[in-house]
Formats: sequence, C-alpha cells, structure tokens
Amino acid sequence: MVDGQQLKQRAAAEVDRRRKELIDLSLRIHANPEIAFEEHKSAAALAEFLEANGFVVESGICEISTAFRASVGSGEPRVALLAEYDALPGVGHGCGHNIIGTASCAAGIALKPVIEETGGTVLVIGTPAEEAAGGKVYMAARGAFDGLDCAMMVHPGNRNTSVAFALACLELDVEFEGKAAHAAARPEAGLNALDAMVAAFVNIGLLRQQLRDSARVHGIITDGGQAVNVIPHHTEAKLLVRSEDDEYMDEVLKPKVLGCFEGAAAATGCGLKFRWGEESRYKAMRTNRALAEAYRANVESLGRKVVEQESHRSMGSTDMGNVSTIVPAIHPSIAIAAQDVPVHTVEFREIAASEAGHQGLLDSAKVLAMTAIDVLVDSELRRRMGEEFAAGAIEIK
Repeated sequence: MVDGQQLKQRAAAEVDRRRKELIDLSLRIHANPEIAFEEHKSAAALAEFLEANGFVVESGICEISTAFRASVGSGEPRVALLAEYDALPGVGHGCGHNIIGTASCAAGIALKPVIEETGGTVLVIGTPAEEAAGGKVYMAARGAFDGLDCAMMVHPGNRNTSVAFALACLELDVEFEGKAAHAAARPEAGLNALDAMVAAFVNIGLLRQQLRDSARVHGIITDGGQAVNVIPHHTEAKLLVRSEDDEYMDEVLKPKVLGCFEGAAAATGCGLKFRWGEESRYKAMRTNRALAEAYRANVESLGRKVVEQESHRSMGSTDMGNVSTIVPAIHPSIAIAAQDVPVHTVEFREIAASEAGHQGLLDSAKVLAMTAIDVLVDSELRRRMGEEFAAGAIEIK
C-alpha cells in the first residue's frame, strides 16, 4: 500500500531542495512582466523548466501561442496544476502571477518521482491572460480541461483560505446614436447621445437598490462627444456585470441592465447598439469542497492558519470559474501580505518579489503537491469529489 504521508514528505523536501532555482525563476518572471497573450518569455521559461525536468511539453495549445500543456506519467487519475504568468498593464506583477506559475511548475516537478509509485498523470497547464482577457475561458471552450479528475492552483493574497468565492462576470459594450447640432444656436435640432448615456448610468445607479448585495454593475464612458459646443451625436461605454451565480446573471441582471439603456434610448430618441461579450464570460467559481478540505489539512500542516471569509461581498472574478464547471477545482489563497494590503497594487507587486513572497511560493508548491498526492492515492476522496461535482452540475441545469 502506498504511504501518502511519506510521499508528501518527499515532495516537500524536493521543493526545499530546489529553493534557489525556484526563487530565481519567480524573480525572472517578476522582473519581465508581460500582459495578456504577450507572455512569450514567461511561458517559455516555465515550459523549458518543465521540459528540462522530464515533462513532455506541448506549446501553443488551444490556438493560443502563450498557452502550454506539460505532462508526466500515464493513465488515471489525471491531476492538473494550472499556471498563470500574465501581468497587469502599468503595475506589473501586482497580483503575484510570477508566484502562481512557478509554484505550479515546482509542484509538478516534485510529483514526478511520486507518480512512479502511485500511477496516474500529472499535468501542468499554462493558462495566459487571466487578468484582462480570460485565457481559461477560451481554453475551456476548446477542450483544454476535459478528462481531468481535478484542477487546482494557489493564488497569493493577504489571507490563507481554502474556499474561493468569485463572481460571474460579463462585459457589455453599448453605443448611442443621436444627431449633432450646435449646442447654443439650435440645440433643439439635435438628439443628445451623451444625455442618453448619462441617463442610462443614472438608471443603473437607481437599479442597484433592487439588486442582490453581491451583484455588481460598473463601467466607464469611453466616448462622450468631441466638442463642447456640439450636441454629441455618438457615445460609447464599456461595463462589467457581475453576479454570484450564473442563473441570476441570465435571468435578472442581463435584462434589467439592458433595460436601463433601452429606457434611456426611449427617453432621448437616440438609437441604441449593444453587445454582450459572451465569448469571454467568466463563470462563477464552484469550489469543490471535498478537494478544498484536503487542501486545508495540507496547508495547515505547514503551519498556516486558514480563515474563511466573513463576507462574500469582497469578491472579484476569475476565469478559474469556467474550469470549475468542467472538473472539480479549487482556487485557494495563500497569504504573503498583511490583510490591509490589497492585490493589484504596487505595494503587493513588491511583496511578490520579497522574502514573504518567496515563502508563499515554496508553501504553494508544497501544498499543491501534497493535495495532488491525496487525489492520486485516495479513491474515497476522488469519489466524494466526483459526487459533489455531479450534484452541482445537476443543480446548475
């Protein structure tokens, strides 16, 4: 019988043994930030690291040049570790993706000798463009996560959590078409497209009182007119609509938000054009609780205290949500910063390259490897994961 605890100790020791090269790789990615779909150097560095350590690497999967799949072993179970490595425009690695990508690769390498005893397959899947374009959304639609027993990653943050809450997120592009006229001489001859846009945003502000607390609607006007003395004939805006579950998005939010713009068009006489970005829609995160319980036990064995969020109000969105609708998945957080330091900031970026960031990197790699070992050796855990996932899929339908 395979001794899972002994395998975990060996995997953790392998991460420690590689401490210097892992930190060096993380710092190299941190020092060369690349934005969505342009992560050529970062993706190559991670893929080369895996290939040099015995993984079979496929680059450019899913018709995305900076996506990759690296695998070792064969057969089932099939455990995937997801790597992110894109940076924020203007901020760099203010979300710590240099840690995420390196940790998933390190965990995979630490698992390579393990699967010679457990059997199964370990995959490290490089997933670009989480920050801006939802790389996993496109990869999920193109089959990248089919046939897996689970998928996991660890995100650096300001607290240790095992369960992630993330909102479904959908982009809306809108335009109003009016009629230009001189704003002083003959304003009555015009149809003010800016008035329409302002009225629509006011409508949304009023709508919020009738929405769930967790719902979010926010946006910017990208074109508000060209000259102050001309009635604007054209305006444009971009919005994001977010919901704690996908059904509420479709059944309530979409029609109500669109109604805000349709009402403004009717009130001003302007024409309305709109487009929902369904092809890049982020789905709500469905954390697999059975897998999260295994993760929690492992991360606490490293001396980290896990806390659960007191409120779900503090939620963003992640394309890991799309993965979680295909396979059992987790997206926990590991603390590298104090709770008052938010991600997506210059301060967090600096921490991602500090000793605290390095410790988060090593602990992330260890806990990913340890949790993967649980999945590889524990058929009862896999059964519970599968039953929970199947029940959730039925509820969604």
